[in-house]
Amino acid sequence: MFALTNTFNSFSQSKEELEKKKNALQEEINYINELKKQTDKNKKLSINEVAILNRKLNIREQLINTIGKELGNIDQQIDATQANIESLQKDLDKLKTEYAKMIYSAYKTRSSYDKLMFIMAAEDFNQAYLRLKYLQQYAEFRRTQANLIIQTQQSLNEKLNELAAKKQNKEKLLTEKEGEKQELTKEKEEQVGVLNNLKAQESDLKKQLKKKQQDAEKLQKAIEDLIADEIKKAKAKSKSTGITKGYELTPEELQLSSSFTSNKGKLPWPCERGVITSTFGEHPHPVLAGIKIKNNGIDIATQEGSLARASFDGEVTGVISIPGSGKAIIIKHGDYRTVYSNLDEVYVKTGDKIKTKQSLGKISTDASESKTELHFEVWKWDQLQDPKLWLFSKD
Repeated sequence: MFALTNTFNSFSQSKEELEKKKNALQEEINYINELKKQTDKNKKLSINEVAILNRKLNIREQLINTIGKELGNIDQQIDATQANIESLQKDLDKLKTEYAKMIYSAYKTRSSYDKLMFIMAAEDFNQAYLRLKYLQQYAEFRRTQANLIIQTQQSLNEKLNELAAKKQNKEKLLTEKEGEKQELTKEKEEQVGVLNNLKAQESDLKKQLKKKQQDAEKLQKAIEDLIADEIKKAKAKSKSTGITKGYELTPEELQLSSSFTSNKGKLPWPCERGVITSTFGEHPHPVLAGIKIKNNGIDIATQEGSLARASFDGEVTGVISIPGSGKAIIIKHGDYRTVYSNLDEVYVKTGDKIKTKQSLGKISTDASESKTELHFEVWKWDQLQDPKLWLFSKD
């Protein structure tokens, strides 16, 4: 019984975790739908729409997979409950058989005279006493058996009700999963339609891509130059104090750097709500065949009017403004740097001490695509990091 209880506890924990993940995925789908409504205001198709659709498809597939795991858990629970019912039924049948034998035996010796004769026929006082105790214990055993039958029957009824509830829950989940599959099919058809329409505009898309790459390169060079200047100064400072390897950091900076490292995978997002539309590294263009794009960070689509916020405590070491590319902020966290770009407005200045989740500026909205998107990077001195590995995971 103990093992069975543990099994049900593990099912319960797993169910809670899956339910929590399912709700989070559904919440993200709802948010993506809000972003898509914003994009749909502009009748012109865009790469941003493809990115949002791709993310939605990915989340929908995760949701279907999570429901599948829930179904798998319920099947295990149904099997375990069914086995428990069968075991209880066997116990109940055995108890009833034993009780029937006792009743029959009691019927044959039902009179008080028979019991009295049984006691009086004892050879001595001790044997008479033992016979009396036997009759008392036998009567008590009969009462215990009757109670066990009642309790076992109650347990059996509870398990039967539990089984019925689980089967009903399974039917509900199967319906839910089928509905999600139908939504996925519709979204894939929509994705194909958008991609086909965009491919017909290949020439314009290539021109847009070239312009965006040029703007991104200007901003990236400014960021790299600023970080390179910081490194140069840090090296000079370290050399003057006799340090030949690494860079000299103050005790405060060392503590901040260590804290930043220990928070890998737990940092808050650089905007309150958002969806990653472009990941770190080099990957194929979502529409143009044979073209690869390189991303030094991640791009996060969010709602118009959203603010960028600091992912960790630190100090502003640079505020950059590039015509056509918006503004960017660099924050130092000991050995690390975080970069927040594609901002319309900036609320901080170089030298400011920053706290986690502090507002940094307003994220720019591209009116031509109805797109509000934050670009976010993480550096360890001059080495780029994958920001997604540092942020709290929603998946």
